[in-house]
Amino acid sequence: MFVRFWIIMFAFSCTSVCAAELNWQNADAVTEIFEIAKLEGTFVLYDRQAKTYTGHNLARAKQQYYPASTFKIPNTLIGLSAGSAKNLDEVLPYGGKPQPFPAWEKDMNLRDAIRVSNVPVYQELARRTGLKTMREHVENLSYGNKEIGTVVDNFWLVGPLKINAIEQAQFLAKLAQTSLSYPKDLQTQVKDIVLLESADTWRLYGKTGWADADKPGIGWWVGWVEKGDRIYSFALNVDVYGDEEVKKRIPIGRESLRVLGVL
Repeated sequence: MFVRFWIIMFAFSCTSVCAAELNWQNADAVTEIFEIAKLEGTFVLYDRQAKTYTGHNLARAKQQYYPASTFKIPNTLIGLSAGSAKNLDEVLPYGGKPQPFPAWEKDMNLRDAIRVSNVPVYQELARRTGLKTMREHVENLSYGNKEIGTVVDNFWLVGPLKINAIEQAQFLAKLAQTSLSYPKDLQTQVKDIVLLESADTWRLYGKTGWADADKPGIGWWVGWVEKGDRIYSFALNVDVYGDEEVKKRIPIGRESLRVLGVL
């Protein structure tokens, strides 16, 4: 009983300390959104200027998962930097094999491929980059656990690369402000192809992801909002058992941004 008591007390203390270190604030309104949607997941909103984190389920926000197609964002930056694609308009082959989605059965440039999340085209980009160069760039970006294993074209889908929601938000905040250690023009190009929507007072950028190597799978929606002179990066992930959870990612994410006053 004595040992169990101290284990519980340590776990409570760690959660409190970690939250304090992150300057984390639980958002009850976001938690209610997840509960109504019957989703198990997390949402993180990061205000880099204020150095604050707001969201739902801090414990899960610190848990790493396969990034899946959210890795197309750094993959694009790495590929352009390494010369694996000359520019966003160079057409890359998908390989000619049957794909789970007809939209993927087409050679595409990166501008179009990221829009339909074309996995085989981005696998080709990674193969052109090569394992050694890819590893150097992932480590340079300090992306997640920085582990890419020995296969260059699927490590973001089946591991060993993993990242958590907080790390996603931190990485994207740097990209949004073009403060990564890459040429600013390359960062701006990557930003441009993940722009989803704009209004008079804000611009929304984002990318989905779905890792189904494990059960349950993990569904992502990550990105940032530019609003006035502020940038708010965000990351959502949820357990996925089927299409129902997949379809809820963006609506739940958008509603979370809305109740937090970002959209």
